[in-house]
Amino acid sequence: MIDKLELLLALAKERHFGRAAEACGVTQPTMSTGLKQLEEILGVMLVQRGSRFQGFTPEGERALDWARRIVGDARAMRDEINGLKHQLSGEIRIAAIPTVLGMVASLTTPFRARHPEVRFSIRSTTSSEVLGLLENLEVDAGLTYIENEPIGKVRTIPLYNESYRLLTAPDGMFGDRETVTWKEVGQVPLCLLTPDMQNRRIIDRALRSVGAEATPTLTSNSLLVLFTHVKTGRWASVMPAKLAETLGLSDKVRSIPITDPEVNYSIGLVIPQRDPMTPLIAALVNVAREVAPTLQS
Repeated sequence: MIDKLELLLALAKERHFGRAAEACGVTQPTMSTGLKQLEEILGVMLVQRGSRFQGFTPEGERALDWARRIVGDARAMRDEINGLKHQLSGEIRIAAIPTVLGMVASLTTPFRARHPEVRFSIRSTTSSEVLGLLENLEVDAGLTYIENEPIGKVRTIPLYNESYRLLTAPDGMFGDRETVTWKEVGQVPLCLLTPDMQNRRIIDRALRSVGAEATPTLTSNSLLVLFTHVKTGRWASVMPAKLAETLGLSDKVRSIPITDPEVNYSIGLVIPQRDPMTPLIAALVNVAREVAPTLQS
């Protein structure tokens, strides 16, 4: 049954019979047989079939919810039993929004010092993708905003509050100021993340709240692209304060606090709403709670 539910989850992810079979390491006929057997066991049709995958039936969508629960619990059981036999080992897969990538090492480094047999896989995604990957069991944890847009049925561990800075050259617009207002930021030609990123939506909302609009001269879904432009001293951007500290700015760039209004959003670790937690995730949560006070400074 678990193997057949794994096939169902793979099909939900890939939306294609061939790719789903390949992801599971089976042939397409084997996959089709497994899904038909699952339908026979449950007594309902789960998959709308044609020459290609056409979606799930309403019963199939409900079965997917149960599959995520059952497969997640089965994996958690295996991890916990293995953890009892040996020291912690395996891989923790984390999806993180781009603006928090600079602080991931604050979690992974102390964790690995305690559990050297554990490996990490870090994926950069949008905030909505973090939740989708978590729901579909493609990652074990996420790092994202936890009090802004809907985050679904997950458990949250707050880490720190994100505030914002104008990054600009000393001789750039407002470059000689100790603070700037959001209304003034609206006058600066900026390079910013693309609108599908929640950080960009936060900046846009802050500007609109004071009657201003962003005027980006460059947009990218990569912070590396933004940062390399800012470091030339000829471009300006708005970035989270902690990220600006982590990046290490040159003499050509100043990091100026943005006020009026003060804008803060909570960043946290998100994990599946499942008890008991796997030993790996329980250990990650413990480290996150210990590290959180140091990230607030």
